Amino acid sequence: MAIKVIAPGLATTVQDLGRPGYYHLGIPLSGAMDRYALVCANLLVGNDEGAACLECVFMGPELEFTRDAVVAVTGADLPPKVDGEERETWTSFPVKAGQRLSFSFLKAGARAYIAVSGGIDVPVVLGSRSTYALGALGGHEGRALAAGDTLPVGAGAGRAGRSVPAALRRMPGKPAELRMLPGLYWHRITAEAGRHFFADTWKVAPEADRIGYRFRGGRPLDFVPREQPFGAGSDPSNIVDACYPYGSIQVPGGTEPIVLHRDAVSGGGYFMLGTVISADMDLIGQMQPHTETRFVEVDMATALKARHDREAGLQKVRDALA
Repeated sequence: MAIKVIAPGLATTVQDLGRPGYYHLGIPLSGAMDRYALVCANLLVGNDEGAACLECVFMGPELEFTRDAVVAVTGADLPPKVDGEERETWTSFPVKAGQRLSFSFLKAGARAYIAVSGGIDVPVVLGSRSTYALGALGGHEGRALAAGDTLPVGAGAGRAGRSVPAALRRMPGKPAELRMLPGLYWHRITAEAGRHFFADTWKVAPEADRIGYRFRGGRPLDFVPREQPFGAGSDPSNIVDACYPYGSIQVPGGTEPIVLHRDAVSGGGYFMLGTVISADMDLIGQMQPHTETRFVEVDMATALKARHDREAGLQKVRDALA
């Protein structure tokens, strides 16, 4: 079976759960920005949880199917349509051979995940089908989809009419809250600057993509005076080059925090204020520009409990769809 791309939408790529194990070589994890939504989409259509799906941003593609399939769309509220007739999100539905899947206007969120029974069957590269566009790696020819592309789909027989309960669909709150652990370089800012960082309401800047999300609107950070270390830049936010974990928060010049995400570089010379906990990384992928956001300080015990609670939510989805 194959899917013909009539219109690609905006930055539509093939993604799965990513390719761990190569970050030390400068090759990021990649994979779905909202891993929870991708897993749910796959569960709805009967795929393995990590099967390759399509991730689309703000605007969906138009796709023509050459064989009957079962489809589900999760994540952002981007209503799917089959030959112009609207279908429910977070619910599996049939698409017949010759029919076209398209999308209405975005209502909420930022990224939708399109799962097809059998999974998108592009070649596996370093253990994953995910697209890392900056490195032209994986996915469909290492890039976002374009009109005229043909996507192979694996064999699979899903079941239509299954739905993820509304209470188990994760989306950011209003304002969005991102829990974070202060990092190794927290001592570089003054105590007052630290209080302001958590007290202020920030907004997602237009510069928000798979590499990182920039935030604006809070008060600039004040730095503790220092003697510039050998090898560090002259700006107070510079450090001697260090490794960056996923979710780490850079603040170049002390003005606009940047949360590094799935396609982030693995190291550099900006200090890290802290790290967004893994359980909240999915939420960032659903935040539109200008979304009001608060950073919330937590400890390691809270971060581990949040990770446990996220997995418990996925287990409830598995049980509901079993």
